[in-house]
Amino acid sequence: MPNVYERLGVRPIVNAKGPSTRLSGGMMHPEVAAAMAQATALCVDMAELQAAASAAIARATGAEAGYVTAGAAAGLLLATAACMTGLDPGRMNRLPDTTGMKNEVLVARSQRNFYDHAVRAAGARLVEIGLPDRVSGAGVRDAEPWEYADAINERTAAVLYVASPEARPDLTDVAAVAHAAGVPVIVDAAGQLPPAANLRRFVAEGADAVVFSGGKAIGGPQGSGILAGRRDLVMAAALQNLDLDIPFALWTPPPGLIDKDRLKGIPHHGIGRSSKVGKEQVVGLLAALERFAGEDDATRRAPWLARMRALADALKPLNNAAVELRDEGHPVPTVALRLAPAAGLGADALLLALQTGTPPIYADPSEARSRTVVFVPTCLQDDEVPVIARRVRDVVTAAG
Repeated sequence: MPNVYERLGVRPIVNAKGPSTRLSGGMMHPEVAAAMAQATALCVDMAELQAAASAAIARATGAEAGYVTAGAAAGLLLATAACMTGLDPGRMNRLPDTTGMKNEVLVARSQRNFYDHAVRAAGARLVEIGLPDRVSGAGVRDAEPWEYADAINERTAAVLYVASPEARPDLTDVAAVAHAAGVPVIVDAAGQLPPAANLRRFVAEGADAVVFSGGKAIGGPQGSGILAGRRDLVMAAALQNLDLDIPFALWTPPPGLIDKDRLKGIPHHGIGRSSKVGKEQVVGLLAALERFAGEDDATRRAPWLARMRALADALKPLNNAAVELRDEGHPVPTVALRLAPAAGLGADALLLALQTGTPPIYADPSEARSRTVVFVPTCLQDDEVPVIARRVRDVVTAAG
């Protein structure tokens, strides 16, 4: 019987790239999907639901408060808006016009990426710090804490820190400089899970607001994310995301999420209103977060490693190709296939051949310039591993 995608004329793929948004994200556990199905059968006040989510996210992250967002990019937009407006509804109404507001966000030049568009979309102007000599290969240095201190001025609304194992300088040093000047730090940790310890790490190291993707390792709905941080910033973010089409006198938000007494009024629909989150996304994300936080990293990792070992073993007989199982020191084990020049094709040609075959197989192209194709296990089923091995062997053998 055709599945829902086949009935629409859409081909399911073998996803050896990992939980990428362009490939529809990761997999949801049946109990997460069941929770979403239950959620859709009833109506709730969204502010009450987000207040419950705030408490659950706070427990999981160690932050003062939390909020479920429409993905990590929406979390960046809301966090930036919160840092610029505070709890002033007049400022909220004016965004992305930031006239009269602090509107500069400092970021290390080596940490600029496509996703910082979400910060700029709120009306902020990014100010780059440092020269990434270590990235360009011209030297060993990157941005340094004193450069953040020099760049902070009366227009600085926040510091953006993009977390990764290679990020420099250390978050604790950046946060110390920023906090000395009264400037909040936003951490983009969208893809920094696993390990599960990272749920708490960034708040502990000084983040005032941290965002995670909900549709990757957490295993929630693809269109979900987490914003965790200071209570006042989460409150400002909520005010700029929720539907507030209600008279002030009739509006009774839960104090755990929004302290009405601190407000002179409520804003119009905020800049984050287009990033609406449905009740199903909130419930699904919370169900997935509970599962993720309750499962140890080794248990989660075991089936990934088994798939990658099986793939590496199946690929090792290939001529003109070196197969490497990347295991030790990697939160997610992977297999890297490096093609020799004598193979007769490069990594791009192999990737394209896999994508355009039946079934389509998508792998990670991030190392294609070094003739390497990387296979990631997190979205694979066990029975898809031999399919990948067979197709790779067929393509490489035919080219050689």
